[in-house]
This record gives sequence, structure tokens and C-alpha cells, in this order.
Amino acid sequence: MTRIGITGHRNLAPDVSGAVADLVKAYLEPYGCEMVGLSCLADGADAVFAEAVVNAGAPLEAIVPAAGYREALPSEHHPVYDHLMEQAVLVHELPHSESEPGAHMAAGRLLVERCDRLVAVWDGQPARGHGGTADVVAYAWELGRPVTVLWPEGARR
Repeated sequence: MTRIGITGHRNLAPDVSGAVADLVKAYLEPYGCEMVGLSCLADGADAVFAEAVVNAGAPLEAIVPAAGYREALPSEHHPVYDHLMEQAVLVHELPHSESEPGAHMAAGRLLVERCDRLVAVWDGQPARGHGGTADVVAYAWELGRPVTVLWPEGARR
């Protein structure tokens, strides 16, 4: 089974989120249930990817960067996060207490190390903070992981 991880932008506008969902679904379709998806389940790309993995009938692994991670996510995302956590067949909890950039980068590194390939929902811009999408992509490239960048043409963050 191919292990596919996700890194990507959060706070996607509704039209961008819909386009990203279509791109992710099309990318994952050839794998069917013969994949394992790895995600931190944040709002935005992580959740869109995780939902597509679950909808394909494939196993989902969740990575929790810190004990305070869920609370640091937008409150309107909590029901989605909780639902996806219930779907996860395996949960990797990192030992950090605060949901801060160092914990997020540690989670990104673990995700890259545990996957065979990485999907990046990325506009190609530098990370807005340590542990952002660009940093996780750079780490994947450093390890020689194949990275597929998905970004809707003409979309803005």
C-alpha cells in the first residue's frame, strides 16, 4: 500500500477549498482503498485530504502535533476534526504541549518520514511561519520523497 501524506494551506476561501477538494479527489482516485492517508487534520487542505481518503474507503492516520492542538484550531473546525479523529485507524501524538510552530514542524517531519509520497496543496510561496507548507515540502525534497503540488489555477490564498 502506498502511504500518502498531506501538507497544505489552511483558511482556504470556499471557492478555493472546493477546487482543492476536486484536485485531491482526482489525485487519489487511482489509489482507491489501496493507500494509507496521513494528515494532521487541520482546517483547509489537511481536512479536505483526510475526508477524501476516508470517502475512498482507505485507512487514515492522524498526526497530532501537540496536546493543545485541537483547541488551537478554529472552533468551527472542531466537529470536522473530531469526526476525522474518530475515523483514524492510528493516531500519532507528539510530546509537545503547545500548538506552536516548532510542534507543527515536528509533525510535518514525522508525516514526511512516514509517507512514501507527499501531496502539497501549495501556492508555491514561502512559508508564513516555521513549519508551514513550504518548510514541509523542503523537508520532503531533502529526503527524496516524491512531492505532487496541487493548486487551483489562478487561485489566491
